[in-house]
Amino acid sequence: MNRRDFIARTTLGVGGAWLASQTLFDKILATPLPQKFSATDTVTLGKTGIKTSRLAMGTGTVGYGHHSNQTALGMDGLPRLLLNGYDNGLRFFDAADSYGSHPFVAEALKQIPRDKATVLTKSWSRDAAGMRADLDRFRRELKTDYLDICLMHCLTEADWTSQYRGAMDVLSEAKEKGIIRAHGCSCHSIEALRAATVSPWVEVHLVRINPVGAFMDSDPDTVVSVIHQMRAANKGIIGMKILGQGQMRNRQDEALNFALSLNLLDAFTIGAESQAEQEDLIRRIAAA
Repeated sequence: MNRRDFIARTTLGVGGAWLASQTLFDKILATPLPQKFSATDTVTLGKTGIKTSRLAMGTGTVGYGHHSNQTALGMDGLPRLLLNGYDNGLRFFDAADSYGSHPFVAEALKQIPRDKATVLTKSWSRDAAGMRADLDRFRRELKTDYLDICLMHCLTEADWTSQYRGAMDVLSEAKEKGIIRAHGCSCHSIEALRAATVSPWVEVHLVRINPVGAFMDSDPDTVVSVIHQMRAANKGIIGMKILGQGQMRNRQDEALNFALSLNLLDAFTIGAESQAEQEDLIRRIAAA
């Protein structure tokens, strides 16, 4: 199943998910935030020891086929946007092979200390040979000796932790050699998400979560219950689709308050498309 199929399938359930999650949404928004938050807060991703900013700079809005809304900004525009985030205290670069964003992140990394940035990327490879080749290519494209986090991208199978053991073993070996610092996955079905949650191999989860159920693996109540299990296992948890891939663009404060009020996410990624939008996100998080 390709990314367009994912988008079509997940969009169909938005209306029902919204109705199912309304009670949760109202309850969370009625509860004061447990603390003040900042996009630039230094957070630790689970038990990986990786410290980075709360807000990650996403590079994959509508990202597939080695293209995204961010890469459309060009080799001048996207690196400048990433460096603007860095200058405003953001330290987390969220890339992926399927977004085509590696060269753009590499251009930004040339201008900052490598050890001050956290680089996350994702591979579609499902076997050992493909994953090994990806790790070599990704480092060349990003012009870095190591990757902070490498995830298996868009998993859907309930049995993926056994079916794709070869690729997982390559990532484990890469961590032992210092090629990556942590491994994990992003999931695109509730079955795959549940399998990831009980797998001791998964150190970092990229989880789709927003209050209206847009582009998610299940309704918000169900996904939040799974995230609670991740938190109990001290996994690194990074939220994505916080704005529902644009469906909550005019309700950003609600979406951000929802994500923060869960008090379950170590960090979350949002793909800004301009410096003004990026700086607005930073202000909104501080004001939540």
